Amino acid sequence: MSSIAAAPAAARRPEPAAPAARHDEDAVSLKTWIAVVGAALGAFLAILNIQIVSSSLADIQGAIGAGADEGGWITTAYLVAEIIVIPMSGWLARVFSVRRYLLVNTFAFLVMTVACAFTTNLGQMIVVRALQGFAGGVLIPLAFSIIMTKLPPSKHAIGLSIYAISAIFAPSIGPVIGGWCNETFGWQAIFFVNLLPGAIMFAMLWFSLEAEPMQLDLLRSGDWLGIATIAVGLGSLETVLEEGEKDDWFGSTFIVRLAIVAAVSLIAFVVVQLKRKAPLLNLRLLGRWNFGLGTVANFFFGFSMYGWLYVVPLYLARIQGYNAEQIGGVLIWIGLPQLALIPLIPRLMKRVDPRRLVIAGFVLFILGSLLATNLSDNFSGPQFIGSSLVRAVAQALMMTPLSAIAVAGIEREQAGSAAALYNMIRNLGGAIGIAVLQTFLSKREQFHSDVLTGQISVLGEATRARIDALAHRFMTHGVADSALAHHQAAVAVARLVRRQAYMLAYSDAVILQSALLGLALVLVLLLKKANASSAGEAH
Repeated sequence: MSSIAAAPAAARRPEPAAPAARHDEDAVSLKTWIAVVGAALGAFLAILNIQIVSSSLADIQGAIGAGADEGGWITTAYLVAEIIVIPMSGWLARVFSVRRYLLVNTFAFLVMTVACAFTTNLGQMIVVRALQGFAGGVLIPLAFSIIMTKLPPSKHAIGLSIYAISAIFAPSIGPVIGGWCNETFGWQAIFFVNLLPGAIMFAMLWFSLEAEPMQLDLLRSGDWLGIATIAVGLGSLETVLEEGEKDDWFGSTFIVRLAIVAAVSLIAFVVVQLKRKAPLLNLRLLGRWNFGLGTVANFFFGFSMYGWLYVVPLYLARIQGYNAEQIGGVLIWIGLPQLALIPLIPRLMKRVDPRRLVIAGFVLFILGSLLATNLSDNFSGPQFIGSSLVRAVAQALMMTPLSAIAVAGIEREQAGSAAALYNMIRNLGGAIGIAVLQTFLSKREQFHSDVLTGQISVLGEATRARIDALAHRFMTHGVADSALAHHQAAVAVARLVRRQAYMLAYSDAVILQSALLGLALVLVLLLKKANASSAGEAH
């Protein structure tokens, strides 16, 4: 009897070992964490580079003798190269090994960054910026895929929080760094900012990434048609988005041809990917419920995040007369709070369903935007702080949980495709958002100008009184001719009308992006509960 009774007891004794086994599986070495942080730092530098250059673009154009229209290619060249290389990065990392591919591109990125400071004309700058974009574009998706492949699912939330700091803090801090360096040391200084953190990143990756053999045989079986079609398609599309407003969109033969090339190439790419057994990108991942919805929501997130970073600086510069450094001081209120909030998100995800965090994030994102719709002469930098703080909390609540839900259940071998698609579509959201808002602002300014001008009549008593008052002011300040003073007064009234029209247009732009965030909110309401271990062990 005692032996029989002992048997079940003996059978029960090993059971407590199961949690220990899981603990061992979930343990992450210091070298792996160093790899994750190093890769995230690379993504941070790649995204930061776009913002610091944009904040100093006018000075760069003047230094290398480029006009305002031509100078736009300094940014366009980088963005086109970046978006072309992002979808290829996962496959190229398999070909050359993650360690070799990432280290080579990190080194190339730093070399090209320094080279930008020594360019003397527009042609040189465009070539170097394109090469820099090819290298920098690699750093963004590989950081994401390293988190997915090197960390166990239970640690994805922590890894994605580290990545979120790079993805959403860099755009906010970029104008601050760019404006300060440009004002203090000159435009060349913005290209030296990356050197020290880039060297630290290189050392971290050199130490932490394991050497793996190259798989050069993959080059023979590579999806070269897919590579060609997506490179041409995305490159053309990005150029259309960057240059369209300046060239009057489809009033330009150049833009029309590029748009046709982009459409045909991208349709061909989709067909090729769906037919191939080993495609460059597994587009069927978008058919998975959470990944597909999460990726589309991420598109709208990119639209709003980058759209805000376009509209607010433009408003502050054009309406309030802020310089680059002052604009940076306003935008930093979006970035700094996130440094404190994002590290808390993985712990919060263990206690709250990540879907609720994402929903709360999108609601706050909309509310934070709407706080900045009542624009006026008295609405400048300090008045944006409240809106910025709300949006900072929203972005912190949204980015990590949404990423964790989207990638939950994605197989290790599909990590490259998932990382490329998720990041590429967010970047496209930003590019499309800026292009849409550029045109929207122009059209709404014209609309409001027409409405306001129609309400002003030179025969009206209020208008005549305003013009007479301004004319009298001009005459007391040195204008001797009465007719000239009245002419200047009429011009001043026209400027006031246009200024008011612009403020109304900026308010409309904020409302537009808030409405699109509402569409994203509908999508995240449809998300299904992810696997617990993959999405922060939420219950």
